[in-house]
Amino acid sequence: MEAKYQVGRCYLEGRGVRASRREATRWLERAAEDGYAEAQSVLAGLYLHGVEPDAGKSAAGGGAAAQFSAEQQAEPDYERAFIWAKRAASAGIPDGQALLGYLLTSGPEAMQDPEAGEAWYRKAALAGSPQGALGVGIALARRASAMEEYAEAIAAFRTASAAGLPMAEFMLGLMAERGLGIEPDPAEAIRLYRLAADKGMRAAAARLGLMLLQGRGVPRDGLEGESWLRRAAIAGDAEAAALVGDLYARGEELPPNYAEAALWYRRAADGGHGAAARALGLLHLTGAGVARDQAEAARWFRLAAEEGDKRARADLANVLLREGSEATDFGRARTWFEEAAASGDPAAAFNFGVCLAEGLGVVRDEQAAFAWMRKAADGVVNAQYWYGRMLLEGRGVAPDPEAGRTWIARAAEAGLPEAEVALAEMFVSGQGGRRNHAEALRLYQKAAQRGHVGAMFAVGALYGGGHDIVPDRPRAARWFLAAAERGHGHAQLMLGRYYLNGTAGVRDPAEARRWLERAESQGLKEAATYLGQPVLQPAPAVSRTADE
Repeated sequence: MEAKYQVGRCYLEGRGVRASRREATRWLERAAEDGYAEAQSVLAGLYLHGVEPDAGKSAAGGGAAAQFSAEQQAEPDYERAFIWAKRAASAGIPDGQALLGYLLTSGPEAMQDPEAGEAWYRKAALAGSPQGALGVGIALARRASAMEEYAEAIAAFRTASAAGLPMAEFMLGLMAERGLGIEPDPAEAIRLYRLAADKGMRAAAARLGLMLLQGRGVPRDGLEGESWLRRAAIAGDAEAAALVGDLYARGEELPPNYAEAALWYRRAADGGHGAAARALGLLHLTGAGVARDQAEAARWFRLAAEEGDKRARADLANVLLREGSEATDFGRARTWFEEAAASGDPAAAFNFGVCLAEGLGVVRDEQAAFAWMRKAADGVVNAQYWYGRMLLEGRGVAPDPEAGRTWIARAAEAGLPEAEVALAEMFVSGQGGRRNHAEALRLYQKAAQRGHVGAMFAVGALYGGGHDIVPDRPRAARWFLAAAERGHGHAQLMLGRYYLNGTAGVRDPAEARRWLERAESQGLKEAATYLGQPVLQPAPAVSRTADE
């Protein structure tokens, strides 16, 4: 039995042969089945961390010594690990007892029995197992509330730390950083994190890097802090990768580098970090450092939302509402909005109201949409605008132009261009209150300066005459040109007429024809009437002699 066990250890540790976890498992299993308790303990550790593939490295001494290693080589087999750990523990092997304690406290939920697990940890600790002491410390720290319990946990961690276990050093660092059972001591926390990080523990590297960046316990060291965060991120710590992404996105000594930020956010997002996935979505939404891509932005928002990021849920739904998507996407977004709206989130109430008003992912229900818009209107500018429009148009409620105008005015005062344009239209038409063309012009100009194309056309129309504004047709032409260049069909028509008739002081048939043709291509039949005028007809071809 012992020979089989020693052959297994040789394969596990690469002594005299190429290291092979598979071969190690085969020989250890033969010894374990024969009743060799030490083989049972090491075999339990192998199954806990996965047997395949052949890694070419030993499992840090095997047995319970590997239970807190930073990386796993393959999928764990908890059932087999439990069987062999229980046999080894019953035979009095301390490492086996520690492994059994770990499985009972941190294994699959159906396997857990925390009270029994702590008992096995204590047996292992009494037998001198550092892993047992570590397990006792973790169990105590999880439930500690009184100073005495924290003190007992710290004593257990110190025993394990004396044996060089990085998890114990990390836990002591965490307690020193947060002042759990002892006075907060950032400098001591950094020392302990460094010990664990030097042994390859990525969680310790992440905490160390963050504290160095923040200058807690030591003078701030951005260069070393980023270096430790990078190590943790490369080792698979998603939070560390997200922090590195934040560093590049924010920029400190150097300007922001969004392309580099995107690489680290992607690494974090691939590790299940919801906030990093949302940050990556925002980069794709704006085109900062990556290609501007609404679909890719929606994909990352969706991943972040599925990780529980509520802000990403709102971001995703806004993209879906703007761009359109499949019904299943709208249905999922609607569910999120309904849940958040019911909990009192005004932004979610607004988005849920939009879904109900437009029939996105849910049966259209304008009365319910109106009710949700009212709840959101006190805190969301877009909801004020929507609520005002619904009052104006009588959607889900009897029309009330005066109240509608009041709510749209609130949104306009907050700087929403769509609300500024809608309120200006009411000042022109007199809907819901008095006419005031000068105020309408002011509002149209504000929205136009923010890039609202319809407002640009409206400013041109007001300066063009026929309103209570002193006509200024050269200025009108400039605004029509600004809107026409952005594809506004009626602005193209008006600009063509101005060039045709010399309304703004410049007659240019070629320019008139160009703009009228663009207006006609957008379906404005009136443009064809002007294009039919003789001055705009192409000159007939004239045959010429060779001499001419």
